[in-house]
Amino acid sequence: MTADPATGGLPGAVVHDEIVPARAPWLHHIAAGQTLRIIDVEGNQAVDFLLYADPDDAERYSSQDTVAAQGNLFLRQGSVLRSNEGRAMMTITGTSVAYHDTIGGACSCESNTLRYGHHTKAQHACVENFLEANLSEGRGKRDMVPNINFFMNVPVEEDGSLGIVDGISAPGLTVDLRADMDVVVVVSNCPQINNPCNAFNPTPVRMIVAA
Repeated sequence: MTADPATGGLPGAVVHDEIVPARAPWLHHIAAGQTLRIIDVEGNQAVDFLLYADPDDAERYSSQDTVAAQGNLFLRQGSVLRSNEGRAMMTITGTSVAYHDTIGGACSCESNTLRYGHHTKAQHACVENFLEANLSEGRGKRDMVPNINFFMNVPVEEDGSLGIVDGISAPGLTVDLRADMDVVVVVSNCPQINNPCNAFNPTPVRMIVAA
């Protein structure tokens, strides 16, 4: 049997392996010590990412605490994702992409209208994906916080301006995250078609959990 190159280097046996279709949400409980590998299957796909403590989801990912603790806007290998209580939730143990975004946010029907025109109002967006996934566990819009965008390229210029530009990922590139506590991971496999973050063409991603 041929070994799957996508699982190479994982620190344990695969306990979950799922393809998340283009534009779709995903939710999974990951135990402390397990590793989540996110694979950009076809390249240039943005993966919007939220994180909650399990079972007490009042503790959740905090972009402010994460950025302040590491003194950098971008997430790289070794970056620790911290909660609103300052605790380590997950650590990026490996990435084949130079950096990941913390400030671009999640697209919504409202932001699509503002950025791209009223004709985009009916287009599905990441906020709707987050709501759909979170509602299955009783969380609502008030529980959404600023998210991470894995594989998305949001450079910050010297004058402080930023823009969502062509991605820096490619087919088969990965990011590995070790859970430092029991967590709930919520993902929107971004459906955005109006800017280059997905090369204007949303594609599937693969989520592998190893124990």
